[in-house]
Amino acid sequence: MSNTDQEKAIASSSEKDDQVLEVNDGEKVSDQPLPTPVTATVNPRPSNKPKLSAATIIPIWIVLSSSVIIYNNYVYNTLQFRFPVFMVTWHLTFAAIGTRVLQRTTHLLDGLRDVNITKDVFIRSILPIGLLFSASLILSNTAYLYLSVAYIQMLKAFVPVAILLISWTFRIQEPSKKLAMIVMMISCGVALASHGELHFNLIGFLTQAAAVVFEASRLVMIQILLHGLKMDPLVSLHYYAPVCAVINLAVLPFTEGLEPFREVMRVGPLIMVSNAAVAFLLNIAAVFLVGAGSGLVLTLAGVFKDILLISGSVLAFGTPITPLQVVGYSIALGGLVLYKTSGSK
Repeated sequence: MSNTDQEKAIASSSEKDDQVLEVNDGEKVSDQPLPTPVTATVNPRPSNKPKLSAATIIPIWIVLSSSVIIYNNYVYNTLQFRFPVFMVTWHLTFAAIGTRVLQRTTHLLDGLRDVNITKDVFIRSILPIGLLFSASLILSNTAYLYLSVAYIQMLKAFVPVAILLISWTFRIQEPSKKLAMIVMMISCGVALASHGELHFNLIGFLTQAAAVVFEASRLVMIQILLHGLKMDPLVSLHYYAPVCAVINLAVLPFTEGLEPFREVMRVGPLIMVSNAAVAFLLNIAAVFLVGAGSGLVLTLAGVFKDILLISGSVLAFGTPITPLQVVGYSIALGGLVLYKTSGSK
């Protein structure tokens, strides 16, 4: 799934009461973040899940996360399959089926036994968060039609700022001088990166900005509505994927119609299945990544991944980046590291 917005969730998942930031994610199609594991309200069960060391899983996660984003960009712009709503719907459908297969064949979704989703919880929590998730995924994927991979990654650095601004607006969190400095630091860095963008597109910028707002709103709602539920990335995907797939399927006739179904045969089933499979593997890697290292280690791994991804997009797609963008993004990354290492407090 798209993709980055999920990746940063993992980096913060080992920090107590931290905000959740994305697992991809389609860059999550979901680069997008899923709920962070928090203290369960029931007695924990012994875990039968296999474990991998940080040295093993971090490189795997970096490769899969970058592959999802670059593969999606290849499908949208090189193969000219310019149907982000259909693509997100397909990824979520694949994930909904995949999680249920894993539930019956592995121990990776044993956490479902510790989560009690009642009808009331579903209507009041899962459904509205799913709506925000769908909007975030569709908009973030649509941005690839207008902006380069490198510039989109730079704009995603603004997610923590959006989270803080929403939290302050609704008095969920009190402002502080340190957080205000971080907001200014990331904002100035993203502004410089935008000013230095050679192929700036207003529609693409506004689309990605809206995706950031929806993603930040989703993460804030998760913190409020799902506090106390123990949900790792795959458990979250198990609940959200079918909800979001149905929502997107309802939107599809009014946005892209039947055209993507005809274009699927041109692109080929192998491309579509492998693309969704890589995104799903990223979510599986996320399960192993959570708890594999400290919050600082995972944050630095995420920063390293973003730098590699931007560098790779420059080499793979010939995307030009300017010195001003390098300076601006470096400032924004510095603010992001401060945000994560300060525990978002």
